[in-house]
Amino acid sequence: MLDRDEKIVLQRDCEVISVPYGETKILKQGTEVQIMQAMGGSHTVYTNEGMFRISGVNSDAIGKEIQAPPSIPNNISDEEFESKIWEQMKTVYDPEIPINVVDLGLIYSCAINKNDSAEYSVAVEMTLTAPGCGMADVLVEDIKQRIELLPRIAEVNVDLVLDPPWSMEMMSEAARLEAGLI
Repeated sequence: MLDRDEKIVLQRDCEVISVPYGETKILKQGTEVQIMQAMGGSHTVYTNEGMFRISGVNSDAIGKEIQAPPSIPNNISDEEFESKIWEQMKTVYDPEIPINVVDLGLIYSCAINKNDSAEYSVAVEMTLTAPGCGMADVLVEDIKQRIELLPRIAEVNVDLVLDPPWSMEMMSEAARLEAGLI
């Protein structure tokens, strides 16, 4: 269970991404942080300078275990491939809302094509909860990297679309329940 009142002092300088602006910066060793969310292998923290996302590879800076990428079997059948792609996308979380991008309704489409070499090209269309969100590039890259962990991936394209605009009705029923909207 996450203790949101716990204050942690950074044990070393740490590269972070500001939320919601998406700008990279360094928080200095000794900075006091409060973990607000720990999902999808990253941590969202508050400091007196604002809110930031710490990637799993920097978890040791806050005294947590470094997050290794999930282990994925190499022998995924063609029939399982689409569901594995969706599972990977569900490991990407909005840094401000503790709900994954799939259940938030941010993924509009996922097209999968297999080439003659039995490799896959994946094209994802996604949106954002707010059109001007500075975390767009971060979320797009997270989705791309998670899909690229699968075997036989030749190419992944994640396109950001803003039409139709996102609304809370696009959230899964489980996500709306978790967010207290029903």
